[in-house]
Amino acid sequence: MTVLDFEKPITEIQEKIDELKKISLESGMDLDKEIETFEQQAEDYKKELYANLKPSQKLQIARHPERPNFLDYVENICTDFVELHGDRTGSDDRAIIGGLARIDGRTVMIVGTMKGKSTKENLEYNFGMPQPQGYRKALRLFKHADKFNIPIVTIIDTPGAYPGISAEETNQGGAIAVNLREMAKLKVPVIAVISGEGCSGGALGLAVANRVYLLEHAYYTVISPEGCASILWRDAAKAPEAAEALKITAPDLMKFDIIDGEIKEPLGGAHHDYKVMSEELKKTILSALDELSSQSGEELKKSRYEKFRKMGAFLE
Repeated sequence: MTVLDFEKPITEIQEKIDELKKISLESGMDLDKEIETFEQQAEDYKKELYANLKPSQKLQIARHPERPNFLDYVENICTDFVELHGDRTGSDDRAIIGGLARIDGRTVMIVGTMKGKSTKENLEYNFGMPQPQGYRKALRLFKHADKFNIPIVTIIDTPGAYPGISAEETNQGGAIAVNLREMAKLKVPVIAVISGEGCSGGALGLAVANRVYLLEHAYYTVISPEGCASILWRDAAKAPEAAEALKITAPDLMKFDIIDGEIKEPLGGAHHDYKVMSEELKKTILSALDELSSQSGEELKKSRYEKFRKMGAFLE
């Protein structure tokens, strides 16, 4: 597993544990107490480390190459997933995947951005950066769900919408803007989860929801810390300072009512235990569905609209 810079002390302790186990096995010496001491030391250090991460360190975990992607979550929380392809104008953007599925027997329309874990997969999914055709496909699925009264779940992990010339030529900004407008009108429950990176309009184009949740080590921001640092200081290396100033993690976002809750991750991050992480995600989604199911279509639409209208309004 890829080890992040700030995790190296944990690796060093684990190497000592492995070395003691090897010596004990080869020599027959009883080193159980020493091994137990080091294991407890490693556990205590990990708990303290991950409970006090800086935003820049959470950023690294959110971008971890082995973090669960959209299809990993679908596999672990859904049954009977049927993928629906295409935007009906001739394209099927693989950076956004969606379809009908069941979560504990409840039919949902589940849509999300998709990242790969290898070079080949990342090329197929365009590194999780959707083109306009992807947002149009997502909107087609949202409208289908709205027509047949099916709740919508979105799982978002994107560094942003694709910024290339081809995307601009096919109206990237317009596609996202239309999604924002049309998602605000939906009369079914919409639940959005930021599972890793939630960057700029690329994330917001799938996140105009009644409930928005953030995984413990995910982030949600108007601009990437590197982009912010490049604009403010003309130096992308100042991204850690930008990450601190942007208030991109769950505790700060909850204070500003940008998100509705934080979903705890396994110790060390979601990539350490896909099943445990998926169970926590599933519990949150089902709880939100229970809460929202009592509201009428008009109530859902009105509360979603009001939720986003009050963002950015402050009194001093």
